[in-house]
Amino acid sequence: MLLSAEHLTKYYPLRASIFSRARACVRALEDVSFRLPEQHSLGVMGESGSGKTTLARLLANLIAPTRGTLSFSPAISDRTKDIQIISQNPWEALDPRMTIGQSLKEPLIIHRMNDIRDRLRRSLDLVGLDRHCLNRLPHEFSGGQRQRIVIARAMSCGPKILVCDEPTSSLDISVQAQILNLLLDLKEQQKLSLIFITHDARLLPVISDSILVLHSGIMVERGPREAVLNKPLHPYTRQLMTLSKLHEKPQAARGAGGAGCPFWQVCSLKKTECSEHLPEIVQISPEHWVRCCHFL
Repeated sequence: MLLSAEHLTKYYPLRASIFSRARACVRALEDVSFRLPEQHSLGVMGESGSGKTTLARLLANLIAPTRGTLSFSPAISDRTKDIQIISQNPWEALDPRMTIGQSLKEPLIIHRMNDIRDRLRRSLDLVGLDRHCLNRLPHEFSGGQRQRIVIARAMSCGPKILVCDEPTSSLDISVQAQILNLLLDLKEQQKLSLIFITHDARLLPVISDSILVLHSGIMVERGPREAVLNKPLHPYTRQLMTLSKLHEKPQAARGAGGAGCPFWQVCSLKKTECSEHLPEIVQISPEHWVRCCHFL
């Protein structure tokens, strides 16, 4: 197993009021567990505010968990090099004052890697960009080209895992398809594992081998792609699938937080206990898990 996450939890403290010494916390993520095999693609789905980006930042070692553990196989010798993150906004991911060559060299210099020139050329070849772009500035490229440059920068370090945080959300539909195909090609050719984060369930059949569903920082369902897409168990997952077919925004499915299930106020199957406590996640089949009072 390349990566194992056990009970990952992240709270962000709020600044105390001048009238109170109590310090409140915002729950960004709570009790998220999964495993990522080699050359596997995990799709992480949820609406805005569900904790997807927090999960990405935890995996990329950009923030530390409040609780929980991450363990890695010996293939991951350096998390900052072997796990690379691709952000959703290629306009903000590149320094406008640096040439493409300077941006691509930066992580190689930080990690003291050899053969920098060859690595730059190979990474550009991988994403289908001409080597003449190295002396140009980011504003000279389209959004799709900039995202290819960001992917090239990540690939230059020779990663084992790519964490893709909604990498197509700011791109046109036709360009989205090109970036998805590029990521799939890289997964196959470079023997990568992917964690693909999205709010659009329509992308999951293309990119994912298994799916993890988040709502308000809580993992509500996890399982193989076919099982989650064709026979979703949690009411929130079902509603996301319905909304994606209707081309509606997933924010329409948003419920409330609190002690109970985060979806209980808008759930058509809610019971009294749904509002009283957060249910344990239970295993329904060998690889399919759900957190719902109806399965306890």
